[in-house]
Amino acid sequence: MPPITSSSSSETVLSSDASFKGELSYEGAMRIEGRFEGKITSKGRLVVGKGAHVAGEVAVAHASVEGAFKGNVVASERVELAGSAQVTGDIRAPRLAVAEGATLVGNCVINPDALKGGDVRGAAERDHILGSSAPAHPQPMASSKR
Repeated sequence: MPPITSSSSSETVLSSDASFKGELSYEGAMRIEGRFEGKITSKGRLVVGKGAHVAGEVAVAHASVEGAFKGNVVASERVELAGSAQVTGDIRAPRLAVAEGATLVGNCVINPDALKGGDVRGAAERDHILGSSAPAHPQPMASSKR
């Protein structure tokens, strides 16, 4: 029988009967089952549960959305949208997984360099995407017809 070990990171839960408004930062993992409005910052994981309603700005390592989310998500590792997810807002991350049935209305910047702020184009594109609801097209596409 393997030895019993404790988890190195704990999960904080905002239950379905709870509502929170403001700024939240944490270590480890957070699961929201209720309502949240504001700003979330963490180097850990965020899970927006199936019945949850979250509105605001999120900057985390890993975000999983099963419920309703309105706002912008910046993830340093990955964003996952379950089939039940309803997302309105912009996503910026190195990786994105979208399950069949998920709703996503917004702009996405998904690539390994999505969070690097060193180049001018990346910073300008980030500001454009996070500050505007218009699609991000840095340059018009060239036509093959002459």
